[in-house]
Amino acid sequence: MSIRLKVALPYVLLTVVVSLIGVYVVTRLVTGSLRERLTNQLLEAGRVVSDSFVRQESYHVSTARIIAYTEGLAEALRDEDREAALKLAEPIFGEKGIENLILISPQGNEVVHLVIDEVGQIQRLTQNTGASSSPLVAVFFGSKNPNAPPRRSLGVNFLNNETYYYTALPVSVNDEFNGVVVVGTSIRTLLPAFKNIALADIVIYGNNGQAIATTLSPANQETLNMLSIPREKYDVVILSENLVTGDNFTLAGRNYTLGRAPLQVGNDRIGVFGVVLPTDFVLQFGENSRTTYALLFTGIMLVVIGIGYFVSRMIIVPLYSLVRTSQAIAGGDLNRRTGIRAKDEIGTLAHTFDEMTARLQERTLQLEQMNQTLEQMNQTLKQIDKTKTNFIQISAHELRTPLTLIMGYSQLLEQDTRSSPELYSLAHGIIEGAERMSDVVDSMLDVSRIDSDSLILKKVTLEIEQIIQKVQKEFKQAFRERKIKFETEGLKQLPPVSVDADQMQKVFYHLIMNAIKYTPDGGHITVSGRFLNGNEPPQVEVAVCDTGIGVDPSMKDAIFEKFHQTGEVLLHSSGKTKFKGGGPGLGLAIARGIVQAHGGRIWVESPGHDEENFPGSKFIVSLPVQHPGEGEA
Repeated sequence: MSIRLKVALPYVLLTVVVSLIGVYVVTRLVTGSLRERLTNQLLEAGRVVSDSFVRQESYHVSTARIIAYTEGLAEALRDEDREAALKLAEPIFGEKGIENLILISPQGNEVVHLVIDEVGQIQRLTQNTGASSSPLVAVFFGSKNPNAPPRRSLGVNFLNNETYYYTALPVSVNDEFNGVVVVGTSIRTLLPAFKNIALADIVIYGNNGQAIATTLSPANQETLNMLSIPREKYDVVILSENLVTGDNFTLAGRNYTLGRAPLQVGNDRIGVFGVVLPTDFVLQFGENSRTTYALLFTGIMLVVIGIGYFVSRMIIVPLYSLVRTSQAIAGGDLNRRTGIRAKDEIGTLAHTFDEMTARLQERTLQLEQMNQTLEQMNQTLKQIDKTKTNFIQISAHELRTPLTLIMGYSQLLEQDTRSSPELYSLAHGIIEGAERMSDVVDSMLDVSRIDSDSLILKKVTLEIEQIIQKVQKEFKQAFRERKIKFETEGLKQLPPVSVDADQMQKVFYHLIMNAIKYTPDGGHITVSGRFLNGNEPPQVEVAVCDTGIGVDPSMKDAIFEKFHQTGEVLLHSSGKTKFKGGGPGLGLAIARGIVQAHGGRIWVESPGHDEENFPGSKFIVSLPVQHPGEGEA
């Protein structure tokens, strides 16, 4: 993923997420607030309706008392004088604005029954409506208490099938029960007035849960049936203490929410009423709010993304310039520069990067010049090394002929001077010197062959022990003269190896001679072997260990180079097997070349160089072992 996406993508995603969360939260808060407001409005409307019934009750009671205490009315009721009662009650009924008046004699007969019809005219009813046997009135006749408190209820007047809110109280004179006065106002009249006060539609329920009146439109029987509730739910509501909310319904394509409460006036719960408010304004406002806030947050999001885009470009463009410049420099174009001149951190980084590139270019030019010089020196050294190798080869060949003559004549001279010990000793010394000189010449020829990759191996399969035994015989006199103890360990258990017998004999000849030269008199030399079958291919390791002066760790590679000699050359002994004896410094180089030609390795292990404590050293030769069935090279 590019840095552009790494910078911009999280920024854009975070902005989108924050915007969506903002729209959701704000919309939920607004809608939640509106729903809470709707619930509160239902509660308030319920309280207004309940208070309106209480106020209506107060009006009923005051009107009923005015009628009941009208002079002569009690006597007219007692005597069931209908004309006198009408004459006294009808003027008051017409003025007080109540819609239904029933006067009942102490004997339980309806003496006066007045109703205001739909056009506002007073109608005198002569039929018995059974009001005296209703629960509202029967309680007064049961107790005949002239001081009984008012009673109220909802009821249907069977003569006009209209539902009224009734209030009844006793008529008394001189603390005597003289009948009952019942006043009522039709629900059809009360509900619109209460609706204007409560600012909510109203539903009135009968005792069985049937909706009997409502201000909702259309206020037909179908609407009433829809608003009705089961008797069980009615019983729960009428026994509750607060407004019960939560019913939602749709009427005439509009959504409403409904709350119900018991209709309590004084100590009487006369029924259940409901208040209704439309919910579509909440949903519509919530939808509008969601759209408004979505557009608002979308605009803010686009502005923020635009600002982020320009901010990111201020960061990313210089970074891309740095990347392209670094790629060009990595490709070898050290003349490339960023060209950034900003004064911020990126500008500082670019300036530092350009300075670094300039210094790198300068160092590169210096290194190229030095490399050319070293290349020239390397060519010169190669030429010198080649010249030196040619010189060694030519010198060795040229020295072999006179040495052969010297050795031949010396041997003849040695035979002729056997009768003269003095001359014999001189002749023998000449032969020893010639032989040593011949060894040096042979070593020089071996080195020249190794350096020129012209060493030819004639491999045969043989035991390592055989090679060590031959080398041991050559140094038998040296071991005896220097009192050096020579031992072998584990050589008989080694498997045969495919090697050039003469060349491998030279390897151990130089290693054992090297051990003799740097081991003091009375020392100890051990040649041990082990078979490493876990390697691939399997290896034979032969170690030449001595108790000599050891090898400095820093010289463990240098001692295998041509002409390397340990210590001060001028202080070396003249004898090749003497302690710290002299030599041309070719033995270990020859040994390494021969071992490597056989596909093996040679190295040295030593605690260090110490000519007083003699820590010793171990030269290890590792040679591959042929698998069964492999032929000889």
